Amino acid sequence: MKYYSTNGKAPMADLQKAVVKGLAEDRGLYMPERINKMPKEFFDHIQEMSFRDIAYNVASAFFGEDVDLDALKELVFDTLPFECPVVKIKENIYTLELFHGPTLAFKDVGARFMARLLRYFTSGTDTNKTGKSNINVLVATSGDTGSAVANGFLGVEGIHVYVLYPKGKVSPIQECQFTTLGKNITAIEVDGVFDDCQALVKNAFMDAELNAHMKLTSANSINVARFLPQAFYYFNAYAQMKKLGLADNLVMCVPSGNFGNICAALFGHEMGLPIKRFIAANNANDIFYQYLQTGKYEPKPSKQTLANAMDVGDPSNFARIYDLYGKSHERITSVISGATYSDDQIRETLKQCYDETGYILDPHGTCGYRALQEGLKAGEIGVFCETAHPAKFKDTVEAIIQTEVPIPDRLAAFMKGEKKSVPMTKDFADFKTYLLQQ
Repeated sequence: MKYYSTNGKAPMADLQKAVVKGLAEDRGLYMPERINKMPKEFFDHIQEMSFRDIAYNVASAFFGEDVDLDALKELVFDTLPFECPVVKIKENIYTLELFHGPTLAFKDVGARFMARLLRYFTSGTDTNKTGKSNINVLVATSGDTGSAVANGFLGVEGIHVYVLYPKGKVSPIQECQFTTLGKNITAIEVDGVFDDCQALVKNAFMDAELNAHMKLTSANSINVARFLPQAFYYFNAYAQMKKLGLADNLVMCVPSGNFGNICAALFGHEMGLPIKRFIAANNANDIFYQYLQTGKYEPKPSKQTLANAMDVGDPSNFARIYDLYGKSHERITSVISGATYSDDQIRETLKQCYDETGYILDPHGTCGYRALQEGLKAGEIGVFCETAHPAKFKDTVEAIIQTEVPIPDRLAAFMKGEKKSVPMTKDFADFKTYLLQQ
């Protein structure tokens, strides 16, 4: 399989280059030259398969031409030592709980898969003569990406991870999950917003002097190995709903920030996944929602909200969605609708859900739940992604529902560590100087 750039001005790449390099030379995102359809027999029997087996079949269609199938199976099975169940919330509305991985957030699958695929492609390469890491992973985070990537790569020989996050704009528990690890993980606290962190990462990839000094790649969803495995979730959701006899007229709603998750869902749809339509649920950062209404894509500075992991003003994966549908606004809106919610609406809906059903949402899943409440049509069944455990936003959620949210042991363990981070301005010259000293 060859990969091309969404900007159309970079040479074609194989999977190894797309994964190791992360971003194309023209600053575009890599896209596979074709999307392989899953066979009819796969969907006929999908409800009888385990999550791991479903994921392996999907991964084979994505990566089977470039990764030995036995190695790919081991890689997928190692990535998924956990389940992601579908849970009924109320009539016609279900949630797909994506927070059962090590850091209790949906990004665990993509991060763990990428760490293992990168190790597959670079095993046998030595660290350089100074003993430093052979590959340096740069990742910008608005919350959950940093913890998932840091924990997915923790202790992986020959790879060092730099997590860039906006100072004061991630939850305390999220911050603990990537600032207390040490080893091959360095947290960089940027005096800015998520978009500033993302710009620092992208500028680093384009800087010739930096790239001559150190081998760089990204573990954000701009990397094909990070976002594509998230398609596993949607095949798994369909399988569980089919087992319940509820797979007809299925609507998937995805809380969306940088749009890697819904982009993976749309790739699954192109592979034949029989989801009727999709809803992208936004917080007050409504850039994609406005595009759906007007046909104009107009990035803006991100706004800080209760659903902080979705605080993105220029979602990278819009470029992939735009490319996937031939740059056609009509085709995009035929598959995806949007919704956008203020902090007050998030508070109102989170409390309403708890009062009526006893289910505790996190602020991001709340956007998905409300979008289904408002957007489902007669005869449709909706499944929204609950993207993180509510305890990761403990103070926010408890203030809304006036009930204690227990902290799982895995989260509590992170909170016992000592925070270590490198303060950084949003000026690329300062970031470059820092990296050149590493």
